[in-house]
Amino acid sequence: MPDIVLATLNARYAHASLGLRCLRANLGALRERSLIREFIIGQKTEDIAEKILADAPRVLGLGVYIWNVVETTRLVLLLKTLRPDLIIVLGGPEVSYETQEQRIAAAADYVVTGWGEVSFAALAAQLLAGERPEQRIIAGVQPPLPALTQPYAEYTDEDVARRYLYVEASRGCPFKCEFCLSALDKTAWPFPLQPFLDDLDMLYARGARQFKFVDRTFNLKVDTSLAILDFFLAKLRAAPDDPVFVHFELIPDHLPERLKAAIQQFPAGTLQFEIGIQTFDPTVQTRISRRQDNERAATNLRWLREHCTAHLHVDLIAGLPGEDMDTFARGFDTLVALAPHEIQFGILKRLRGAPIARHTTDFGLQFNPEPPYNILATNVIDFATMQRLARFSRYWDLVANSGRYLRTLPRLLGDSPFAHFLAFSDWLYARTGQTHALAQERLVQALYDFLLSERGLDATEVGNDLATDYHAAGGRSRLPFEAADAELPAPRARKSAGATPARQARHLQQG
Repeated sequence: MPDIVLATLNARYAHASLGLRCLRANLGALRERSLIREFIIGQKTEDIAEKILADAPRVLGLGVYIWNVVETTRLVLLLKTLRPDLIIVLGGPEVSYETQEQRIAAAADYVVTGWGEVSFAALAAQLLAGERPEQRIIAGVQPPLPALTQPYAEYTDEDVARRYLYVEASRGCPFKCEFCLSALDKTAWPFPLQPFLDDLDMLYARGARQFKFVDRTFNLKVDTSLAILDFFLAKLRAAPDDPVFVHFELIPDHLPERLKAAIQQFPAGTLQFEIGIQTFDPTVQTRISRRQDNERAATNLRWLREHCTAHLHVDLIAGLPGEDMDTFARGFDTLVALAPHEIQFGILKRLRGAPIARHTTDFGLQFNPEPPYNILATNVIDFATMQRLARFSRYWDLVANSGRYLRTLPRLLGDSPFAHFLAFSDWLYARTGQTHALAQERLVQALYDFLLSERGLDATEVGNDLATDYHAAGGRSRLPFEAADAELPAPRARKSAGATPARQARHLQQG
């Protein structure tokens, strides 16, 4: 039985926790007395507790994040009820700030804030030696990066075969955008380059083909960026029929010619760039300490779209202090015109410790007191309007970001993308009352009805485009507005709700 279990609740199975692997790799002599257990949000708390208790650890380290804090709190309370002697140590960004006021921190035995590799190992050694430090909240020690043992050998064969592998060439961020916890970093610290490339080579040799870089600023140091890109290019050239997929986060206004030349050499389907625009409003950018050359950022986005095959995922945030609907709409339309493959329409969140909270009074920021701490209203966007924006974000994912409506989307957006899509979003919610569990055929029919009844477009042209989009995305039924075609099954009939609930009706049918 292990003395130490390191665990967390990931958002999805495909997300392998880099943090747990960093902790285990740096346990030193205690590494062999530890193991990693990963779970997924939505799993039953009792089932998670059962698996952890079956390992009979003496120390449990839990990674706590904004997406899992509610369920992890339930887990800690349950474990303390069942095994009060189990020593629970928390870590992660969610408990690294405002720690004293959190229920989960009060229920656990210790909290390591900030960097955890060195401090968790030292604490675990004390605890297993029978020592109980009086200080419950321990500030993590930040070591020089070369002193850390890298975590990549901790990825299992199953991780390599089935999951995204998270890697980091650097930690920290030199920028001070106040909505982000990285605003608290003093700079970005690079890991030694050649050992990092050796680790990538080891993962590749084991069969890894999907790599997600967690660096906040991958293109900050161009020489390092080029060395990493050259590593993947060499693999692709040596085995052109064995593709890789690599995700990087780019600074939008920093794309020198040498980097462009390297990016252009990658074939389609191998690169994804996540690019944070967040806002195009210069006043808002200054207010939240974001340095961004908007003209250069737009030029670079346009170049990436036109001259390389990378998939572009661009972030925009609604609800920033002082940004009203008009300025956000202009920024959104500007971004749509630049034609990224996806626009991640996010709603501002108040991450614990992030400096954005300093604007709360001056700009009337009202945040949800419960995770994910999303903005509910500001002095220029009321709650009802913020709700409309949240629905817009969800429907945008279903329609635009899904890639299912390549022909229909331009008709829907027209010459005023934000206004037209907001009108569709309001109409769809009024019609369905749903933002989730919308069947594909139902959404297609809704688009057809909206474009005809609300936009007055030609039925034949809309129907042809929607049918083409639907079938290109794998749809097999004959749509209600399509001409009868013997090769396609008839539209699925929607069942009307009877007076007797479905389960009881099935029982009655059995006699």
